[in-house]
Amino acid sequence: MIRKLLIANRGEIAVRIIRACRELGVQTVAVYSEADNDALHAQLADEAICIGPAPSDKSYLNMQQIISATMVSGADAIHPGFGFLSENSRFVRLCEECQITFVGPSSETIEKLGNKSVARNTMVKAGIPVIKGTKDAVYDVETGKKEAAKIGYPVMIKAALGGGGKGMRTAFTPAEFKTAFQTAQSEADKAFGDRTMYIEHFVQNPRHIEVQILADQKGHVVHLGERDCSIQRNHQKVLEEAPCAVLSDKLRKKIGETAVRAAKAAGYCNAGTIEFLLDEKNNFYFMEMNTRIQVEHPVTEMVTGIDLIKEQIRIASGEDLSFSQKDVHLDGHAIECRINAEIPSKNFRPCPGTISELYLPGGNGVRLDTAIYRGYTIPPYYDSMIGKLIVHGKNRKEAIRKMISALGEVVIEGVETNVNYLYGILNEPDYQMGRTTIEYLNTHEIREQE
Repeated sequence: MIRKLLIANRGEIAVRIIRACRELGVQTVAVYSEADNDALHAQLADEAICIGPAPSDKSYLNMQQIISATMVSGADAIHPGFGFLSENSRFVRLCEECQITFVGPSSETIEKLGNKSVARNTMVKAGIPVIKGTKDAVYDVETGKKEAAKIGYPVMIKAALGGGGKGMRTAFTPAEFKTAFQTAQSEADKAFGDRTMYIEHFVQNPRHIEVQILADQKGHVVHLGERDCSIQRNHQKVLEEAPCAVLSDKLRKKIGETAVRAAKAAGYCNAGTIEFLLDEKNNFYFMEMNTRIQVEHPVTEMVTGIDLIKEQIRIASGEDLSFSQKDVHLDGHAIECRINAEIPSKNFRPCPGTISELYLPGGNGVRLDTAIYRGYTIPPYYDSMIGKLIVHGKNRKEAIRKMISALGEVVIEGVETNVNYLYGILNEPDYQMGRTTIEYLNTHEIREQE
């Protein structure tokens, strides 16, 4: 078992990892920026080391500082959480060279799956259904136009090394292609330092379905069911649930088995997520694989009873999976709402500041993953998400009612949040009926509700 773990992250995911380590008897080391001096994760860990100024490129993205902190503290492993360096193959290679256990897949696997074009071709060879698209990387508009004509409009232009909805644009006609391509490529260059693009057919009005997998070092792979992540704004998830309300048992089994085949084709190890698009005729297509723990992992934990963070650490320690596919059963329904310090009425502008009053809900089947507390000052340098509210019910209807009740109890004063906006989504009739696609928030006027 890993003896001492450094957490290369901040906020609620760092707190989440610390709690899992306590249950496993693993010591923890937190790293923090100067802006996070009073952050909860730095207070809860066994040790805490400041790694630089507030900007993330000088702290949480500073590979040398994090490796140095690991060595100075005597930690033998690093958990990256999500975001920051979690899918950076160069950072993982540094860990490997320094003989530091990285809680996640190998640098080679991340490199292969991090490039969407390469990942897509890997899945094609494995017989995994994929959306029609380019086989080779695209670097210029003219080449892209020719490929788009072969694929057929509308097309989605994507950054090959992208993520989080950045470097993505849709062109519905040839006339829109040039601007869409140049905008996506410029955004990709700024966000990822890479101008490599690929193009695929744009599936209209699909659901975003993802399957959680776990794989150990001996090649045993299981899936833990699916999550419906269709409620998104600008390709950023807002609300997630498990399982998907429209999947039959037969289709659920098929998509889960396909995800396992995909993971095996990639030689995958540790926790990962296979993302699919599900069209109106229940055809599903591989989209990408996330080589890290996901923000929305708690909904899977709630319906399976499996602690994904602890499983990650056990796998990284060299342990075999302690269960097989037949041991995995989905119980009830879970929903997660991402609580952000932002102002929905002002185009979701981030709202950093000091929390003057705080009350968080609890009770049977209610979980809140957060790192905020009364008196805590939310810094302006990082993502605006300050918590995740998760509920579990015996079915979807009960879970929705429980989430509405829980959101109604949330009190966060001193900063504005999206709680009333989330409340509006949960009370919207089409959402309650399960009539959702990735275009849902673009086609429904969500009114904030007190």
